[in-house]
Amino acid sequence: MSEKFIISHDVGTGGSKAVLTDLGGNIVASCFEPYPTSYPHPHWAEQDPLDWWMAVTVSTRKVLKESRINPRQVAGMGFAGQMLGVLPVDEKGVPLRPAIIWIDSRADEQAARLVRRFGGSRVLMALAGAVPSGKDVVCKILWIKEKEPEVFAATHKILDVTGYLVFRATGNMIIDHTGAGVTGILKNKTREWDRMFARLLGIPLEKMPDIKSSVEVVGLLTREAAEEMGLEAGVPVIGGMGDVPAAATGSGALEHGDGHIYLGTSGWLVVSVRKPKNLGKNGIVSVASADPEMFLMIGETETAGACLKWFADNFATEGEKKEAARRGDEMAIFAVLDEVVEKVKPGAERLLFTPWLFGERAPITDTTIRSAFVNLSLNHSREHLLRSIYEGVAYNFRWLVDTVADAGFPCRTLRAIGGGARSDVWMQIMADVTRRKIEAVADPQEAGAIGCALAVAAALGEYEGYRDLKKAVRVRRTFEPDTACVPEYEELYGVFRELYGNLCGLCRRLNQGEEACEAG
Repeated sequence: MSEKFIISHDVGTGGSKAVLTDLGGNIVASCFEPYPTSYPHPHWAEQDPLDWWMAVTVSTRKVLKESRINPRQVAGMGFAGQMLGVLPVDEKGVPLRPAIIWIDSRADEQAARLVRRFGGSRVLMALAGAVPSGKDVVCKILWIKEKEPEVFAATHKILDVTGYLVFRATGNMIIDHTGAGVTGILKNKTREWDRMFARLLGIPLEKMPDIKSSVEVVGLLTREAAEEMGLEAGVPVIGGMGDVPAAATGSGALEHGDGHIYLGTSGWLVVSVRKPKNLGKNGIVSVASADPEMFLMIGETETAGACLKWFADNFATEGEKKEAARRGDEMAIFAVLDEVVEKVKPGAERLLFTPWLFGERAPITDTTIRSAFVNLSLNHSREHLLRSIYEGVAYNFRWLVDTVADAGFPCRTLRAIGGGARSDVWMQIMADVTRRKIEAVADPQEAGAIGCALAVAAALGEYEGYRDLKKAVRVRRTFEPDTACVPEYEELYGVFRELYGNLCGLCRRLNQGEEACEAG
C-alpha cells in the first residue's frame, strides 16, 4: 500500500486523544487514554509527565492495531498539548518535579508582586497587554525559583507539555511558537524571546528552550521512541502546538475574523486575526497561531463542561445513570441530561448560574471567584438547576462574544467544537443566547487532534498554505437563533453581567485571595 497516514495526539487535562488520519484529516482510528491530576494543596494542580508519555505510546499502538495499517505508512507525527504548563527538566530531560498544569493558581503571590513592581495594572496592561495572574507561566516559573530554589538551580530547560513530548519523541528540547506565545516573554512581531522583559522578570533565558515553528519538522522519531510506539524510526515530528491553536485549526475558523467556541472541561472563544490585539481587562490575549502568518485572540473560561460534569457526578438520578449505562457510551450521561433539559422552558424560571467553579480567566480574571445559583426559590426543581447550568455557560460565552464584537470582531458565525458541540440542545441555547449562527463541526471532540494532523500534512507540503486547511473541515449541523427566546435571554443576560460585581468581594473573603477585584 502506498497511502500515507498521520498520527497526532491531543494531550489534554483528563487524558490524551490519539488519531490516525489520512492526509485530508479523515479519521481512520482513534483512541483515548486517561491519566490523573493531583491536587496536593488548595489551588494546586499537578500531573506526572510520565503519564503523558505512557498515554501517547499506548494510544499510538492501539490506533495502529485498530487501523491495521503498516507502520511504514506513517508519514508524520505531531503533538498538541494543554497550554500554560511548566515542567523543569535536567540536561537529560528527566523531570525535576511534577508538572504544574494550566489550572494551577499557586502563584497568586508572585503575580501580585509583579503587578506592584511594574507600577500597577494599567502600566502592565500597556507593557504586556495583560495583567498576570497566578495561573500564568512567568508567575509559575517565579514560584519555582522562590519556593523550590534547588529545583530551579538544577533546571536545564523549562518545557511545556508539547515540548516534553517532542523531546521524548526526538531527543530535541524545543518550544513551539504557540507555547512560547503564552509565556508572556515572546515578542509577537518577531516570535523571538524578549530578552529585556525576561531580564526584568528575573527569568534566565538560558533555561528556556529554542523556539520553533509549529509546522517545522524539528526532529525524527528516535529508535527508542519508535519501539515504544510500535512505529518505524525516522518518522518526521513537527514542532507541534498548544491545544487551543490545534483546535482552532480543527474548527476551520482560520481566516481573519473567523471565530470558534470550544466546550470541553474548560471553554474558550478564539478569533483568528492578522495582527495581535489584547483585551486585558477581560482576560483576552493574542498569541501566535499555528499558522505562521496569523494570531489568535483567546478568551478562556476555566470551567464550562466541567460544570455539567459536576452536576452529573453529584445530582444525576439512578434512573439517568442506568439509562446512560444501557447506552454504553462514556458520554451517554450527557445525552441523557440533554433530554431532561429539553423539557425545561428557556430561562429556567429566571434561575441564574455563574459557571466559575475554579476561578476564572475570561471574561474576567479572578482566581477566587466561585459559582453560585442566584434567585433559587421553592418553585425550582433539580431540572431547573440543570438548565441554568447550560444557560449560565452560554451567558459567559455571550460576554466573551460581546467583548470581541466591541473590539471590531462581530463573529456573526461561530464554529463549535469539543464534547459540548455534540449536544444539539446546548448548541441551540448557545445560538439563542449569543444571537449568532453556530456551526457544529463533525467529530468535534477530535478537533484538536485533527487540527494537529492537518498541520503535519501542511508541514509535509500537502497543502499550498495553512488557511487551505479550512477546506478539509466538515460541519455536521448549523443552529440559527430562535427569535422567540431572544427577549427572555436578553433580560437574563443583563442580570448575569451584574452578578460578578456583587459576588467577587464575598468570594475573595471566603477563598482568601489577595488580587484586586474589579467588576468587568
